[in-house]
Amino acid sequence: MRRLVVFALALLVIAGGAAFYAWNGPGPAPKALSVVVPEGGTLRTAARELEKAGAIGSSQRFLLLARVFGGQGVIRAGEYEVPKGASARAILDLLQSGKTMQRFVAVPEGMPSILVYEKLIANPLLTGPIPMPAEGSVLPDSYSYTRGEPRAAVLKRMTAAMDKTLARLWAARKPSTVARTPEEAVTLASIVEKETGVPAERRMIAGVYSNRLRIGMPLQADPTVIYPVTKGKPLGRRILQSELRADNGYNTYARPGLPEGPIANPGRASIAAVLDPAPTNALYFVANGQGGHVFADTLAEHNANVAKWYALRRARGEM
Repeated sequence: MRRLVVFALALLVIAGGAAFYAWNGPGPAPKALSVVVPEGGTLRTAARELEKAGAIGSSQRFLLLARVFGGQGVIRAGEYEVPKGASARAILDLLQSGKTMQRFVAVPEGMPSILVYEKLIANPLLTGPIPMPAEGSVLPDSYSYTRGEPRAAVLKRMTAAMDKTLARLWAARKPSTVARTPEEAVTLASIVEKETGVPAERRMIAGVYSNRLRIGMPLQADPTVIYPVTKGKPLGRRILQSELRADNGYNTYARPGLPEGPIANPGRASIAAVLDPAPTNALYFVANGQGGHVFADTLAEHNANVAKWYALRRARGEM
C-alpha cells in the first residue's frame, strides 16, 4: 500500500513538473508571429488564433494551463507580436499587458500632402476614408499605428503634431524673420525644404529668400512653379517657358512675395530656419555640383557661379 502511495505521489510530481514545463518552457513559434485578438475576444478566442498562427501547440492545453497558472488577468484586444519560441506563460503575459504591436508610417520632410494622402490610403492595415490634408498641415515624422486603426485617427495625430510644433517654434521666433504669421512661416519653410537637401544650408537659404522678400524681389523658386503642375510630385522634365510665365498664385517668377500657400509639408528644421534665418547679404544661389549651393551677394557674382555650374555640367555630359 505504501508503495502505491509513493508511486501515486511520484506520478503527481511528474505530471506537475510536466505541466510546469509546458507552461514555462519554450513554445513552438519558429519565428516572431503576428496574432490578432479581436475586440470582445475571449481567452478561448485568443487561444484559437494562437494555435492557428503556430504560437502554441494546442489551444485546449493552453486554456487548461492558463486556468491553473495564469491568474485572473484580462486579455486585451489588438495585434501582438509573439517572439520566437515564446512560452505559454510569456504569451499570456503579453496578451494581458496590452502591449500591442506598433507599426509606423513615415512622412519624410518635404513630402506634399497628395503623397501623404496616397500613402495612408494605400496602407491595407488602416481603415476608413480621409480627406486630402491641407498642404503644410502635416508634420514630417514617423507615426505609430495599430492594425485596423482608422486612417482619420492617424492623420489627426499628424496634423496635431504640426499644430503643436508650429506654435512652439512661432513663440521662439527671432525679430529677423520676415514671416508675419505662422501660416507664412510654413509657406516659406516649404520652399526652403524643397530647395535644399543639405541641413546646414537651411538657414542660409531662408536668409536669401528673406532678403528678397524685404526688398520686393521675386523669389524665383522653381519648386513653386512646379507645384500647380504636379501638386508637389516630381515633374520628371525641365520646366517649360509657358510654366515660368503662368500666373497662378504659386509662380514666384510671375509675381513677387510668397505664393498663396505651402508647396509641401516642411519639417521642424526648415520652419525653425525661416523663423531664425542666417544673417547674410546674399540674394542669389546656384548648385555647386556637390549636392549643395554657392551663394552670391550680387548678380555679377551669381552669373559667374552659374557659368561655373554650367561648365561642370557640360564636363559631366549633362548638357
